[in-house]
Amino acid sequence: MKWIKTYERWIYIGAMVIGAIIWTMQQQDETTTLPLEEQIEQNEQPIAKQEEQASIVVDVKGAVKRTGVYEVAPTSRVHDVIQLAGGLTEEADETKVNFAMKVHDEMVIYVPKKGEEISTETATTDHASSSDGKININTATIEQLQTLQGIGPTKASAIIAYREEHGPFQKAEDLLHVNGIGQKSFEKIKEQIVVR
Repeated sequence: MKWIKTYERWIYIGAMVIGAIIWTMQQQDETTTLPLEEQIEQNEQPIAKQEEQASIVVDVKGAVKRTGVYEVAPTSRVHDVIQLAGGLTEEADETKVNFAMKVHDEMVIYVPKKGEEISTETATTDHASSSDGKININTATIEQLQTLQGIGPTKASAIIAYREEHGPFQKAEDLLHVNGIGQKSFEKIKEQIVVR
């Protein structure tokens, strides 16, 4: 009889252990469900932000088959946009277009005709120099940046490198994030630059 009672006791203990294990597993399932749902919600938010920035708008003018405004991916190059515009016309001067340049929002791509007097910078982008003589830091070449007071080859290269890594400047003050450009340097050039 003793061994029966001992056997029953072991069965009871075993059942308690199994019950405790099952209960623990259920609790773990319940605690992991909520964070998973929160994680899905958090993942959806960046996707929505990416969708908002999924395209940019550029204006194509000059010697292309279909001039107009085009919506393209932020990673597009001038070549891609010109293809969307039907390609170049026979009278286009392709030697004055930088097909490899990255496009940015509100950019104007102007393709000149053969024999048309126009600078290379104007042909490929939305005029690095504005009508009031200010330099557009989003499209200026390294040479144009060096025309700014106190900006030499090193700082000009840093500006272009920052622009390529982080995208177009949103405001002139963003230049302060560029390595080598402090408040004093910025004060010297802030009246000479523009952001478009």
